[in-house]
Formats: sequence, structure tokens, C-alpha cells
Amino acid sequence: MRIVFMGPPGAGKGTQAALLSSALGIPHISTGDIFRANVTQGTPLGKEAQSYMDAGEYVPDGITNAMVRDRLTHDDARPGFILDGYPRTVEQVAELDAMLRSAGTKIDCVIELTVDVDAVVARLVRRSAEQGRTDDTEDVLRRRLEVYAEQTAPLIELYQSRNLLVQVDGLGEIEAVTAAILLAVNS
Repeated sequence: MRIVFMGPPGAGKGTQAALLSSALGIPHISTGDIFRANVTQGTPLGKEAQSYMDAGEYVPDGITNAMVRDRLTHDDARPGFILDGYPRTVEQVAELDAMLRSAGTKIDCVIELTVDVDAVVARLVRRSAEQGRTDDTEDVLRRRLEVYAEQTAPLIELYQSRNLLVQVDGLGEIEAVTAAILLAVNS
């Protein structure tokens, strides 16, 4: 099973992807983890990405695509995977489609964790306070959620038009959200 996970910051993607990964026996592949692994291992792509990150800039699609392409060739990803944080643009969707087509596979399902903005802002403000992150103010968090919605709207529409999108409320109890995702994936 090849799954794309989408949802705004604070929707619980990481938690749910880890639980789904365990339930389905396929790896949870997060672009953040891929970036960190490449930087830590000092790969050529990691060094290139690090130069952008050090400058506070967005890592270009070419580097991100290359890292994802490489990660999807690992043995553990052959039976399937859960992608978290990729694709983020329509161009990345096309690139992912091409990667999978060349491997003779395709995306089976796109899970979008939906959330109430006020509830997720409250969740993120609490998390920021617990972690001592003073830069995550309510205004900053609301703006991040707006940017996410603007950037992902075309992806949501695209995957919806392909009948791949399943929306699941991400604000319930963890176990209930997991059960709803498993029901959607298995149907």
C-alpha cells in the first residue's frame, strides 16, 4: 500500500503515520527525517540541502525530489510506504507520479487529516508552551495554517479528482482517528 499523508501542522500526521506504519508493516517516510538523515550522513544531497537550510531558505524541489526518489528505492519501501510532508506542490505530485510509474506502481490512497483551526491552534499553543518554543505565537501559528491551506488546496483538488482522497477528522481521540484511517485504507 502506497499512501500520502496530508494535513496542517498540529493535525497529528506524525502520530497517525507512525501508528499506521506499525499496523500495515510499511515505513513512515517523512521528508524532515529524509533531510536530517542526508545531512547527518553528509551525502552530497544533504550538503546541498544544508546550504539552503543554513541560509533559512526553502530547499529546492530538485533536491527534495532526489532525496525522496532515493528513499523510495530502499528495500523496506518496496511493499509500500506512508509519505508525510511530500508532495507539497503540484510539481512534486507530477514528480512522484513519474517516480512510481517508472517502478510500475502508483499511489493507492491520500489521507487528509482535517482539523478545526481554533482547536488545532490551541493544541499547538499548548505544545509550544510545553516545549518552551516562544516563537510559536497564536498569530504565527494561524499564519502557518493559512499558508498550508493556500499551498495544499491544489493538491487536495487534484487527489480528489483522482478519487484517491479520503478526509479523516484529526481531532478525535488518537485511537479513534487511527481506526477511521484504517477503515478508509482498507476499504
